Amino acid sequence: MLKIIYRNLVYKPLNALLSLILLMLSVAIISLLLVAGKQVSEKLDNDLEGIDMVVGAKGSPLQLVLSAVYHVDAPTGNISMAEADKLTRNPLVESAIPLSYGDSYKGYRILGTIPQYLELYKAALERGKMYSGTMEVVAGSKAALRLGLNPGDTFLSTHGEDAKGQVHEQTAYRITGVLKPTGAVVDQLLLTSTESIWDIHDESHELKTVPPHVEGEAIDHDSHNDQDSEPEAEKQITALLIKFRSPMGIMMLPRMINENSTMQAAIPTLEINRLVNLMGIGINTLQGIAIAIMLIAGLSVFVSLYNRLKERKFEHALMRSMGTSRGVIFMLLMAEGLFLSLAGFAAGAGLCRIGLSMLNKMSAEEFHFQFGYNWVPEEAWLLAVTLLIGIFAAIIPAVKAYRLNIAKTLSDG
Repeated sequence: MLKIIYRNLVYKPLNALLSLILLMLSVAIISLLLVAGKQVSEKLDNDLEGIDMVVGAKGSPLQLVLSAVYHVDAPTGNISMAEADKLTRNPLVESAIPLSYGDSYKGYRILGTIPQYLELYKAALERGKMYSGTMEVVAGSKAALRLGLNPGDTFLSTHGEDAKGQVHEQTAYRITGVLKPTGAVVDQLLLTSTESIWDIHDESHELKTVPPHVEGEAIDHDSHNDQDSEPEAEKQITALLIKFRSPMGIMMLPRMINENSTMQAAIPTLEINRLVNLMGIGINTLQGIAIAIMLIAGLSVFVSLYNRLKERKFEHALMRSMGTSRGVIFMLLMAEGLFLSLAGFAAGAGLCRIGLSMLNKMSAEEFHFQFGYNWVPEEAWLLAVTLLIGIFAAIIPAVKAYRLNIAKTLSDG
C-alpha cells in the first residue's frame, strides 16, 4: 500500500508539493511561536521568583525591571545608598538585595551585589570559591563558558554595556569561582561585591579630577585624600530587589516610594504582564496567519485528492473488479491525506528548529539567551490538528471512491 501511495503522490508532484509546502509553513510558524513563547514565559517567571518589587531611579518602570531583573536594558540611573538603606529598614520589607552595575566584559554585565543574590536563584559554586574581597568575581556558568574564564584568570572591565567601550585599565578583576548552571539570569552574569563597583569608579574619578602636578608646586596630600574618601551618604547603587514581609507591602510601599522619595518603585509582575500583553497582539496575528495557511493547505490537499479521484476512477473500478474491497480503496485515499499531513508536520517541525537556531544566533549576542530545541506538550495538539486536517481533506474523495459504481465506470471507459 505504501508503494501505491507513493506512486499516486508523485504522479503529479507539483500538487503534492504545494500541499506539503503550505502545511510545512503553517506548522513551522505555529510550532515556533509555541516553543519560543513557552520558553520565554518560563524564563520570565523563573527570573522573577522571590522578587516582589524593584526600586531604582525615576524613569520607565518597564526599563527598570528589564535592567535590574533580566539585565537586558540600560538602567534608569542611580539611587542614593543612604535612601536605599532607609527603605531596607522598613518593617514591611523582609529582604533587600542591592545591585550596582554599569560595567561589562565582552558584552557580559558585571554585577555588584551581596551573596544573597545567589541564594535568590539557588546558585551554587561548581569550582573555586566565593568572592571575599574587592575586585574578585564569581562567573555565571554560561558567561564563564563563552568567555573562557576559570578561577585565577584576570580581566579588565569596560565602561557600559558595549564590548567596545572605554576600558578600565587601572585595575583588573580576578575570577575566584564559577557557578553551576541554574537556567536563570545569573548564568549570564559576572558577580562581584558592591565595593568593587565603587572602587573601580572611584579610581576612574580620581584620574579625571586630580589636577596634574606642576614642577615646583607642592602636592596637598590631605586635600587629595579628602577627595578620594567619598562620604558614605554619597555612595550610590543602581537598584534594589525587594521581597515583602506581608501582602501589605505591595499596597503601601510602591505608592509611598513614588510620591515621597527621589526613587521609583516598580512591580515586576505587572510590568512583565503588560509587556506580554503588548507582544500578544503580534503573536496572535502571526498565529492567525498560520492557521489561515493551514486551512488553505487542507483545502489544497482536498482539491489534489479530489482531482486524482476523478482521474483514477477507472483504475479504482478495475481494482474493485479484481477483488479489491471497498474498504481498501477507502483506506488508500485516507492514507494519502494522512501521509501528506504527517510529512507536512515533520517538515514544519524541522523548519521550526532551524528557525530557533537562527533566533539563537541573534539573541545570543544581544540578550545572551538561548532557545532549547525540546518538544513542548502543545506540539502534540498541533500534530493532532494537522492529522485531522488531512482526514477531513481526504474524507469526501474517500467516501466517493467507496461508493464507486463499478459497472457504470467500466462501461463509460
